[in-house]
Amino acid sequence: MAEQVLAAVRTGPRTTEMREFPLPDVDDDSALLKVEVAGICGTDVKMYANPPFADPVIMGHENVGVIARAGRGFTRRKGLAEGDRVFVEHYVGCFHCAWCHAGEYRHCELTDWRTNPDARRYGYTSAENPGRLWGGFAQYMYLPWNAVTHEVPDGVTPELAGLVTPLSNGIEWALNAGRVGYASTVLIQGPGQQGLSQVVASKQAGASLIIVTGTTRDAARLDLAKALGADAVIDVQREDPLTRIRELTGGVGVDTVLDCTSGAGTAPVLLGIDALKRRGGVMVTQGELAAFPDFPLKKMTEKSITLASARGHGYRAVELALEQLASGRFPLERLATHSFGLHEVDRAIRALAGETGEDALHISLLPWGKTV
Repeated sequence: MAEQVLAAVRTGPRTTEMREFPLPDVDDDSALLKVEVAGICGTDVKMYANPPFADPVIMGHENVGVIARAGRGFTRRKGLAEGDRVFVEHYVGCFHCAWCHAGEYRHCELTDWRTNPDARRYGYTSAENPGRLWGGFAQYMYLPWNAVTHEVPDGVTPELAGLVTPLSNGIEWALNAGRVGYASTVLIQGPGQQGLSQVVASKQAGASLIIVTGTTRDAARLDLAKALGADAVIDVQREDPLTRIRELTGGVGVDTVLDCTSGAGTAPVLLGIDALKRRGGVMVTQGELAAFPDFPLKKMTEKSITLASARGHGYRAVELALEQLASGRFPLERLATHSFGLHEVDRAIRALAGETGEDALHISLLPWGKTV
């Protein structure tokens, strides 16, 4: 095994440098992951353009790879062996708090980089932090004892496993936050990787009506939404979405709205409030808006709408996502549209941001090249 590790390091806004790091020592309770695939999502686009702090960071928080070297304590604790393929959650929890005991590592204070300067989270933590290899845009990643790992089922390729994060978010947001279940009626706004993952989760949960909205340029994605199980799609630039939603629901409205839009302003939230049923609907939002002038709180209260936030995923959602990938029930490979090498990080992120003219839905970064 090489003693130097190549990594793409974010050193400033929209700036990446290739750097070499010494291979970390592996003690009895830690391991090294040979990264096969690091998925890229919309959060990476935002963090690349506007880093939350100035420290150098190895980005990459959707990571799949093979255990290359591991201490005995680590393998015993995790039930893993060298050579096993795993998905590594980006949360590195304390494993002592109530959140961690519930498998909700996303809520652990030790993972919250917004409030805790010592927080550790793959793709967010400074490369100057002990261990250094805290992101998937590198050939190897350091795994301490409290890394959260999930074994990838046989038959699931690394690139397919790279879809686990959006799929687990889909399960978490639709089923748990959005209460989607048997015979639910659902409006999903935005046919990106998150929105399409909500389609899969809602279909699997038994929703009786799944409606997906998008724009004219989303035509191919709306077609994919139908292939994944959507019952109806709406081009909001060609027809009035609220009128169409009322037609599809017989004037009743939907049970749940899942807002997966980005950069669309307040319109999706306003549409969602109007599209929900008369009483007791649920709206799940990613919270893309920093402010919302004249928010219609009165209307929301009168309709007894529950507003839920979409923030990451729990342990169980990841396990269900891996089972979903292994089942082969849905053509999920169609979500993985592009792949790039480690030296192409800048281009890969710009492609997902829509700056290169490519309709990139989900991108796989391959630190060892296309032969992984």
